[in-house]
Amino acid sequence: MKILLAITGASGVIYGVKLLKKLNEIEDLTVDLVISESGKELIELELEIDHKELSKHAHITFEPDDLRAPPSSGSSLYDYMLIVPCSISTLSKIATGSADNLITRAASVMLKERRGLLMVPRETPLSTIHLENMARLSSEGCIILPASPAFYGKPKDIEELVDFIVGKTLDSIGIDNDIYTRWTEDVIR
Repeated sequence: MKILLAITGASGVIYGVKLLKKLNEIEDLTVDLVISESGKELIELELEIDHKELSKHAHITFEPDDLRAPPSSGSSLYDYMLIVPCSISTLSKIATGSADNLITRAASVMLKERRGLLMVPRETPLSTIHLENMARLSSEGCIILPASPAFYGKPKDIEELVDFIVGKTLDSIGIDNDIYTRWTEDVIR
């Protein structure tokens, strides 16, 4: 499986970083990475790490302004593109067909090629415009997976809340995992 992971400038970059590390652990999976300029800033602000350190967890890291990079073409044959977290600006550009950077162009390619596209928007509250853009993308086959962790597993810390979203993301693209507590009869008793 070949995955393109994009991390954009929405608060919650911890979701994308944790996902990148989990994907990197999976055999027979190639993960390429692109981080928006705002995403780079938020990685350093929220996680206090240099965004360049993340390249060691990816097969290839692309610059967000490189429209000649392979993800700009349908011939690159990515199985999935995951945008985690996905800023509302990025989501809106993709919903309206704007392809002004590598992330929005690659997402446009995934839609036109009818390949897997998943976004984890991290914004609240949502306006009607945001919801309409999400509905538009969903009708095109995009999976919209809001960063809304469950609490039935009685999470003890932020990491367990992050794990829930990362686990649900992996579930959504068909990757088995046991990173989060699933709903079972034991959980509700």
